[in-house]
Amino acid sequence: MAKPESTHQVSTSPDVSLDELQLAVRNHSLPLEALRYPITPIGMHYLLIHFDIPRVDPSQWRLVVGGHVRAPLTLTLDDVKRRPAVTLAVTLECAGNGRANLSPRPVSQPWLFEAVGTAEWTGTPLRPLLEAVGALDGAAHVVFTGLDRGVQGGIEQHYERSLTMAEATREEVFLAYAINGQPLPPQHGFPLRLVVPGWYGMTHVKWLRSITVVTRPFRGYQQEPAYHVTSTWDELGEPVTRMLPRSLMVPPGIPEFLPRTRQLALGRCILEGQAWSGWGRIVRVEVSTDGGNAWADAELGGDGGEFAWQSWRHVWDADQAGQFELCCRATDSAGNVQPLSAPWNAHGVCNNQVQRIKVVVAHELPPAQAPADGLAN
Repeated sequence: MAKPESTHQVSTSPDVSLDELQLAVRNHSLPLEALRYPITPIGMHYLLIHFDIPRVDPSQWRLVVGGHVRAPLTLTLDDVKRRPAVTLAVTLECAGNGRANLSPRPVSQPWLFEAVGTAEWTGTPLRPLLEAVGALDGAAHVVFTGLDRGVQGGIEQHYERSLTMAEATREEVFLAYAINGQPLPPQHGFPLRLVVPGWYGMTHVKWLRSITVVTRPFRGYQQEPAYHVTSTWDELGEPVTRMLPRSLMVPPGIPEFLPRTRQLALGRCILEGQAWSGWGRIVRVEVSTDGGNAWADAELGGDGGEFAWQSWRHVWDADQAGQFELCCRATDSAGNVQPLSAPWNAHGVCNNQVQRIKVVVAHELPPAQAPADGLAN
């Protein structure tokens, strides 16, 4: 397979290029301290926007549901909202989360570990809508097309991806028009987006304009060659689907502005965070304070739904001064365990290696300094 023009580059330098910086300032990740919220505030939820955010007039917007069906439909936003509604807490994670930690680094959005968020999405189930239009014999895939348009891999395109008919008709898949009790903001896909619980974020097509039932596999750029795990551009590799298990920790103590090393006083410290997987509920979270040599079980919080992250906490007796490297790892009900390191791949996707937080424990923290003239920044 020929190398896609815009996604085959790698960098052996730790420096982020200006091209990557342009992506980084358009998109944003979750501040790790926001892991304390069971439901992520809208402004703290991660965002990845491939092209431009469309400006949509809701009075003119229409959703076309058609293709290889008996009775195509064209729906207004009010039509969608009149259909049966469901609200579900769902954790979304970008497939490229962790990309910047690979070496050499695939050149794209330079995520560290924080491209994630959990929201309560409200919308209407997809399966009844597909039943209403009546898929004909031979219907095998469903293509979801957004209004956002751009060029990637040398191809001008709308952002669009597909699911098999079996996946599209799963009970939990729905079309969302609200987040955390509010109408979708423009950056989250107003007026309508797809939500596929358990799957990485590339699947949740935003700014939906059409849903098309087809008889053959969809080969659009965002489906192939994008979002595959492959170590060489000569092979397509395995498609990215469900989220691999991951745990993230709220960094304890206080941060140094650069390089974000944490400062912590001696004594009892509560380590806490969230863990999730698209392959099953989280059944175990372990914590290490020595870089992954020795592990101790954390206490699971018992919260979170079938498709939302699971809180955890662990008491660390930081009774010695010095430098420490904190880690956490998750295990899901399917037996998948988060690895200390992940194999390199050309797209920089599905890297669920453990998070590492550098902490300096001192006898006491430096005293807080008053701002000049008594004024805060």
